[in-house]
Parts: sequence; structure tokens; C-alpha cells
Amino acid sequence: MTAPKKLFIKTYGCQMNVYDSERMAEALGGQGYVETKTADDADMILLNTCHIREKAAEKVYSELGRFKGLKAEKPDLKIGVAGCVAQAEGEEIMRRQPLVDLVVGPQSYHRLPELEAKTRTGEKALDTDFPEEDKFEKLKSRPKAKRGPTAFLTVQEGCDKFCAFCVVPYTRGAEVSRPVDRILTEARDLVERGVREITLLGQNVNAYHGAGADGSDWSLAQLIWALDKVDGLERIRFTTSHPNDMTDDLIEAHGACAKLMPYLHLPVQSGSDKILKRMNRSHTAESYLRVIERIRAARPDILLSGDFIVGFPEETEADFQATLDLVEEVNYGYAYSFKYSTRPGTPAAERAQVDEAESSERLQRLQALITRQQRAIQDAMVGRDVSVLFEKPGRIDGQMVGKSDYLHSVHVRDAGKEIGEIARVRIVESVTNSLAGVILK
Repeated sequence: MTAPKKLFIKTYGCQMNVYDSERMAEALGGQGYVETKTADDADMILLNTCHIREKAAEKVYSELGRFKGLKAEKPDLKIGVAGCVAQAEGEEIMRRQPLVDLVVGPQSYHRLPELEAKTRTGEKALDTDFPEEDKFEKLKSRPKAKRGPTAFLTVQEGCDKFCAFCVVPYTRGAEVSRPVDRILTEARDLVERGVREITLLGQNVNAYHGAGADGSDWSLAQLIWALDKVDGLERIRFTTSHPNDMTDDLIEAHGACAKLMPYLHLPVQSGSDKILKRMNRSHTAESYLRVIERIRAARPDILLSGDFIVGFPEETEADFQATLDLVEEVNYGYAYSFKYSTRPGTPAAERAQVDEAESSERLQRLQALITRQQRAIQDAMVGRDVSVLFEKPGRIDGQMVGKSDYLHSVHVRDAGKEIGEIARVRIVESVTNSLAGVILK
């Protein structure tokens, strides 16, 4: 028998890239590849890249440079670049780093087997098209191997919003939603393999409009209610959302669907209407706050998360203060904040930039406020009873670690539970970035 070839995938960026890496590994499994945790013993190395962070492309080139010695030792080693940097840079990657054998964009990774076969003949392989065929339909069924209790499931890709700072419409393309029946089939398959919680993914997931069995376009809320009927699926989450697509039926689902967890990531980016307009966000601070108000009316205990960009071109101290005011009013359980950095080809890249030191100082102030809110909300969980899905053993014998309904990490000593079990837990302590609890009998 031929020994299996080894595949090493390094994943950068968002949860969707994590999902994509899983599917790429499955696609190459048919070519005889099995995954390995180290690049040193790999027969193929794939970098699944993200273009969101600053100087993303340069970081990829730097990473590729580290493989020069390995390629010299193993001339048959195949090296590939996938994801959003691959889409943005295309054949420039091969020009700058001749050791790269294949480049594939996020919409074409279902073609990986034929691209890999091409590299075995000594050719370079490049595919950064936006093909008309459904890549998910072209991928083979997922293998039946046992999985952990949580999984990502991509339901929507691309974005039509064209925020002035964002490269997603250029690297992922226009909004496309998967048909309902294919999502349900994949969800049932994941549940059969041990998954109990699924997070639905999309660049703009609440703009989901996939074809339903009745021939009409279904909303994300309709999809969630269909998933609610899947036996063995206990928890549903979704990310990432746009405030303008928080429809009435989706807000209602947060209050009525028991499997939809009381956690929502809803980025706002800024509290200044002037900056929001310059970002092309198409909502105002006031309209965002009204959406939050309606969500909390439907589900009063919901934990909210957000995204913020500090130092966007033309942001003044007054604009930044409006962001602090909005954060104070919403009171976030989690939030992600970043200094603005230019993305070539986006409208904001051509504008006058805010002083770097000023942006850094603002970011520190914002993060200090967010940290205070996050810790206060976490501390307020002490004494409450929550549902915890156990995901892995802890560092101490007999300890188990899992996630609460609100996405807090919870560790329990002498839990007496297995991975994948859900139990009611009373929170007894709040420590840095996690909670401690005891099993309720």
C-alpha cells in the first residue's frame, strides 16, 4: 500500500477560513493526503490566508520565505497559498516567491484536487476565478470521522455593502447564499459525527437568502427555525452580522428559539454618524441603538459583542468621543477594536490619515472601557446558573472546560462529564477571561 501523503494547513483570520481549511483538507483527502500538525514532515503546505489585517500580504511572503530551506531539502514538497491574499495577489505570489506551486482563491478551492494533480507534472497551478458553479456542491460529502462538539458551517459568502475600509467584496465577491437543503444535510451530517453546537458563518450572515424547498428565498430566521428541528443539534449561533439586516423575524427568533444562544455579534465600527457615512456603513449610531433596543426587548439577557475601528480617516476627538458614548450606552460583553490601517484598492486608503500616535492613544482608551465592561458583565455571572457544553479536559485532573450559553469559557473541577455533554452549572468565581462553576445535581 502507498503511504499517505501529509498535508499541513496554516489558517489565518476568521472562522470562515477555519471552515474553508477543513473543506480543503477533505478535498485533498481524496488525493491521498492526511493532515499533519507540523510543516517539517509535510508533502504539501497550504497557507490559508486573510487580507483583513495590516500588511497581510507581506506577512504571507515572510512566512513563505521560512520554507525555502525545507523546499531545498525536499524538492517534491508542494507549497500553496489559498484564501483572500491569494485572491488579491494572484500570480504576483509566484513571481515574488518561485517556491510556490499553486495559488487558489476562496471561491475555487473545490478545484484543489485538479490543481494539485497539475503540480505533480511540474506545472504551476493558479485559480483565482469566481466560478459560476457552487463550490459546496462540487465538494464531496464530508467524511464520517468523529468530531468535537462544536463546528462552523458556512451558509453565506461575500458582501455587497462595500464599506470604505474593507476588501471582502473584492476577495470574496458578491453575496451568495447556499440552498437550505444543502445546509440542513451538512448540519445533520455534523450532528451524526458528534457535533452539538453549530455556528452559522457568513461575511454578512444575516443577509442570508438561500433557496428554500418551496422555491422562495428563505431568511436567516427561517433557516434557524429549520435547524431547530434537527434532532441532536442543541445550540445554534451565527456570525458576522450587519445592523441593517437585523430583520423582525430574526430579532423575534432570539426571543422564541430555545436553541438560538443568547449571544449576538453585531459590529457598529464607530459611534460618529460622520465617520459611519464616510465608512459607507449605511446606518447611523441612533439606528444601531434602536436595533439593540429591539433585540434586548426580545431577549433581555442577551450578551452583545461588537467591532470598532479607531483612527479612521478624518476622525476627530469629537468623533471618537461619540464612539465612547455609544459603547457606554450599549454595554458590551465582548468587543474587538483595531486601529485603522489602509487596504490598497479601498476608497479609504486614498484619504488623509489620522496621526498614528493619536490613533494608538484612542485605541488604548477604548480598549480600557471595553475591558471594564467585559469584566463587570463576567463578574455579574457569579451566582447564576448557566448551561455549559463541555469541549475539552482542563489542566487539572478531573477538570472540564466548556462554553456557556453566553460564550463565556467555564471550567468545572470534578465535573464527572464527557466531552460533548451539556450540564447546568452554577457560577462560583470570575477570573481573568473565564468563569469557574460547579455542576448542579
